[in-house]
Amino acid sequence: MTATAEDTFQRPVGELLRGWRERRRLSQLELANQVEVSTRHVSFVETGRSKPSRDMVLRLADHLDVPLRDRNQLLLAGGYAPIYSEASLHSPAMLAIREALRRLLRAHEPYPALVVDRWWNIVEANAGIQLFTDGAAAELLKAPINALRLTLHPDGLATRITNLPEVRSSVLASLQRQVAGTADPELQDLYDELRGYSGGERAEFPGPAEVVVPMKFRHGDRELSLLTTIATFGTPLDVTVSELIIESFFPADDATADYLRGL
Repeated sequence: MTATAEDTFQRPVGELLRGWRERRRLSQLELANQVEVSTRHVSFVETGRSKPSRDMVLRLADHLDVPLRDRNQLLLAGGYAPIYSEASLHSPAMLAIREALRRLLRAHEPYPALVVDRWWNIVEANAGIQLFTDGAAAELLKAPINALRLTLHPDGLATRITNLPEVRSSVLASLQRQVAGTADPELQDLYDELRGYSGGERAEFPGPAEVVVPMKFRHGDRELSLLTTIATFGTPLDVTVSELIIESFFPADDATADYLRGL
């Protein structure tokens, strides 16, 4: 059974902080040295013998690299008001962010690029995404489209990926790291779902000459090969912005580049 946000709020702030410390594999001594407080103080905070100040909650969260969404939860659990906004991407306050994202996506054409939220739901994409959606089941294309589900679902792109075991292993490993880093129950559910899809043959370990795993897939009568990069916004102060992921695809060979430029 996965934990809900309500369960999180009901847990003491010290218990939540201990969970993040253990998730980051830090001892109380290591965390205390980073925050420049005594180990005893960290221990008292975690056990509830000492109530941390608002500043201390934020300092501990910063050194534990806690996501902004979860920092708000820590503050609430500690009896303080959250300080990080969570504006809709379609709100007036996000106009500059939306325009910047769309300029970035358009500039990347004819190569595919998309923007996803924390749960890998597509919030923006350029025209190149049609390479991935062609032939996918209508159910997978209902908003919000989940990029990872679209990639690995048997009725999505998976049937056209010619190196599916390698791509699947890479996607699942990356998502598993994200689950471990955020403890997000929705991401855990997504991971469990994707892991249950067909195409689960064990991929061979990449050879010493391999530096990345390209995605190779059929488009018409051609096999294309793409590399992917991930980017995020620097120093965000809004939960929504902090969770946006920009995924850009680049041709892995000249034949793919020529083909995409000719579309």
